[in-house]
Formats: sequence, structure tokens, C-alpha cells
Amino acid sequence: MGQLARELRRKRSGFDSLLLYITILASLMGLAAVYSATLSYGSITYILVQTGAFLVGAALMVALSFFDYEQYNLLVIPIFLVSVFLLVLVLLIGTGADEWGAKSWIRFGPVGIQPAEIAKVGFIITFSYHLDRAGGKINKLSVLLGLLIHLAVFLGLIMLQPDAGSAMVFCFIFIVLLFAAGLSFKYIVPAVLLGSASLPLIYKFVLSPFQKHRIDVFFNPDLDPLGNGYNVIQSRIAVGSGRLFGKGYLEGTQNQLGFLPSKHTDFIFSTIAEEFGFAGAMLVTAVLFIIIWRCFMISSHSTNGFGRYIAAGTGAMLLFHSFENIGMCIGIMPVTGIPLPFFSYGGTSMLTNLIAIGLALSVSRRNKGSMYI
Repeated sequence: MGQLARELRRKRSGFDSLLLYITILASLMGLAAVYSATLSYGSITYILVQTGAFLVGAALMVALSFFDYEQYNLLVIPIFLVSVFLLVLVLLIGTGADEWGAKSWIRFGPVGIQPAEIAKVGFIITFSYHLDRAGGKINKLSVLLGLLIHLAVFLGLIMLQPDAGSAMVFCFIFIVLLFAAGLSFKYIVPAVLLGSASLPLIYKFVLSPFQKHRIDVFFNPDLDPLGNGYNVIQSRIAVGSGRLFGKGYLEGTQNQLGFLPSKHTDFIFSTIAEEFGFAGAMLVTAVLFIIIWRCFMISSHSTNGFGRYIAAGTGAMLLFHSFENIGMCIGIMPVTGIPLPFFSYGGTSMLTNLIAIGLALSVSRRNKGSMYI
């Protein structure tokens, strides 16, 4: 009997139930934050849309966790083509350029989708497959060139919008997955040096005037205190005024009186910090950290390369989103419009994040043995 029990434990699925539960918790916390942030708008549309996206996304997350992720090997080309098609389509019929400086949305009446968010998941799957096929040849120049071309297809279309924030997310996923695949430092060091040296050129010749202005204002919000600088100034006031335990749920003055812009999207973290203080902000940060940590744990225990890269890519995407969004709310990162995963209002963002977690859970389900604490 003892031998049988040990064998059953050995063969037990490594399904990461903690990741599932903490993701649901984060989403529910996000719904509460969106409700507070949109209360002054006098409309329940926002919370209804976000709740609907959560319910659909949660169902997809659970369904995908049962789907064998290795079957995506057969769907890589369609996923790649659909992702590229959506990125091309938004350039042709997309909206949003007048308000945000980027043509990022495709709208069908009152419903809108953001193709860049969907393409992030498509990139994680297709690039993970590409890396897995490369195997131990990652440090061959021809293989590395092919991987760069893979990134360039997505990155080029994203920059045509132009959406510098999403472009940075793709680059970060790319870098993390190359590290996970064992890229040699003989490439890493020159790439870092070249990338650093190219930043002034990117600023001068690649970025749009709107994006340059945002960067300038990041370093000195007082350059445009009633424009782009206003967002950062009001966000800092909201975060600081929350002090240790906040002003109370639905009681944030910067939030409810309308001083904080984009309070349900870009600056949802500022809304939370004002109402729940440093303690609430740290709780949100801890919840996101656990989600990201579990993704990387799943990656480290994956039984094959494809699963390892999918889980690592999901963790990388959520890590960059979280760091950038929280950073811009407290004034240490430029304002890019990147949403806070599971918290910021946005149906496409909620859906794609939950789908990405579903992919990671699928990988964990097929990891053998009890590997998680």
C-alpha cells in the first residue's frame, strides 16, 4: 500500500491551484477598484463591462487549463496570422489616435478591442514554439536572426500605431525568453551596449512628438502642469494623501471629485493607494508578485521547452505591465498607458490576462509531481 501511495503521489498533476485562486482574488479586487473609480461617472456600464469580461475570461482560463498546451504546436501558424492580421487591421480601421497618440482600438459600435493586447498572447505562443524548435541552437547567429525577425514583425506593426508602451512589453518578453533559452553573454553584452547607445537615436528619429513630450514631462511634470504633467502630479497627490491606511473605500477625494485623470484605467493603482493607503498598495503589489512568481515557478518545473517558455512569457508580460503601471503612478516611470493586470478597466486586457494565466495553468497541470509550496 505504501508503494502504491508513493507512486500515486509521484504521478500526481502539478496543477498550481494557488495561481488559480490568487488570480481570481486579484480580479475581484480589481472589480471593486473599478467600481470605486467609476462611481462618480454616474454610470454602471464600466463595472458591467468589466464584470462580463472577468466572467468570460475566468471561464476561458479554466477551460484552457484543461486543454493540452502542446496541441498549440498545430495552431502556431493560424495564431501568428490572426495576430498579424489584427495588428494590420487596427492600422486600417483603428481609432484612438486623437486621444492617446496611438491608433490602438478597433471598435464595433459600443464594443472595442485592443489588438496589441491579443497579439501579446499570440506572440508568447508563437515565439515559445519558435524557441522550442531552435533547441540548443539558440546561440547560432542564423537562428538568432530568425528569432529577431519574428519579433520585428510584431514590433514593426506595433510601432506603426505608434504604441511605444506595448512595444516595450514585446521587447521585454523577447529578452526574458532568450534568457530562459540560454542565450550566450557574447550576445547579451553587445546588445545591452548597443541598445543603450541607440536610445538617443530612437528618441530623435523614431518616437512621435506626442511620445517625446510624454518623456520630457516624465522628467519634469512642471513642463506641462495642465496637460500631460497634470496626470503625474495628481497621481502623486493621490498616492501620498492615502498615507498608511487610506481615506476609506469610495472616500478618495482625488478620485471621487474627479481630480485624478484616467482613474479607472492608467491610474487605478493611485485610486487604490488613496483609498487604502500604503497597506492597500502593498497588498495589491503582493498579489501581483505572487501571480508572477507562480508563472516563473511553473516555467522552472516544466517538462518541456514549449511549456517552459509559455509560462515564462506570461510571467514576463505581467511583470512588465505591473512594474511600468505602478512606476508611472508613483512617478518613477514614464506614462505609457499600460494597464495594471487584473485591476485596470479594460475588457480586452482582462480577457487576455486571464487567457495567459490559463495557458500557464495548462503547463502546470502537465507537470508531474507535487512541485509547488
